[in-house]
Amino acid sequence: MELFERARTVRLRGHHDKYLYAEEDESRVSQDRSASSPNARWSVEPVPHAPGVLRLRSCYGRYLSASNEPFLLGVTGRKVLQALPHRLDSSVEWIPVRDGAHARLRTRYGNYLRANGGLPPWRNSVTHDVPHRHAGWILWTVEVVEVLPESLVPASIAADDDPAAPHYKTPSRGPSPVPTPALAPASPPRHLPASPPSYRARPPPPPPGYIEPPQGYIEPPPPEPTLARIESTESFSLPLHKVDGRAIHYHIGDDKGDIGDDQEGHSFTFNGTSLEELLERLQEETGLNDVIICSRSPINGKLMPLRLQLPPNNAAMHIVLVRESSKVAKSFP
Repeated sequence: MELFERARTVRLRGHHDKYLYAEEDESRVSQDRSASSPNARWSVEPVPHAPGVLRLRSCYGRYLSASNEPFLLGVTGRKVLQALPHRLDSSVEWIPVRDGAHARLRTRYGNYLRANGGLPPWRNSVTHDVPHRHAGWILWTVEVVEVLPESLVPASIAADDDPAAPHYKTPSRGPSPVPTPALAPASPPRHLPASPPSYRARPPPPPPGYIEPPQGYIEPPPPEPTLARIESTESFSLPLHKVDGRAIHYHIGDDKGDIGDDQEGHSFTFNGTSLEELLERLQEETGLNDVIICSRSPINGKLMPLRLQLPPNNAAMHIVLVRESSKVAKSFP
């Protein structure tokens, strides 16, 4: 894929504006906003004899690996780790698929690298899955940090990328006649190549521990995703149709939950389908991490916390946010 062809080192920025981050324990992978940290940089290694397939290596020399270990019991998302296996197998191989200006990173078995959001333990976690919701969570922006030297870029790539580059045709050389003495036996003809071989940059040598597959070995195709694999972590009671978004109008209440006449309300369009996602969006909008989402009772006008689910059919919502430490919050049952 062209986003990685000239890259030696990259940063991968997810849907939540956080970077794929190699944790200091040299095992876990998470998301972090620190773009300047070396832990957010990944070395790109093409897989020999597998065009379009690459490995990503952290600053600790370990590979981004799609493990078979579930992230949480009962859900389909599986852990993504830093690993240095004895044999570099398909678990450390990723196939980049371009999606507009972004890239999706697919495993050999059809799962995608996914930057999760929401409440802990999902917040800042990274898994691999085939989600039918939150399609944007598997999109990554590729930021090239270090570019390959021109001498290491394959000639075919350089020519394809620069349409103005001149194309030189190597002149062919036919076999030269060999003079033969009249009385001497004829010398065997010399076979000269029609044209000199084309020298191109060789791929980097495989890392230590790599074992060449036996001759004639063919990588099996990835299995088709089944219904069980397509279910995402929130697929138990949520619709499959496209969500067009709902209008959210909110105020921030005082210690008693009251709203001043001069206080200006705020609005935004929300595309999620759960209270957890709405709470996270409101925390980002307000910068407050200890708020409770409330609505006013149509009977007596008192504030009541929302705890079950959002109204159906993307109906607009008028809500009030109160702090967890406020007097009105302590009165909630």
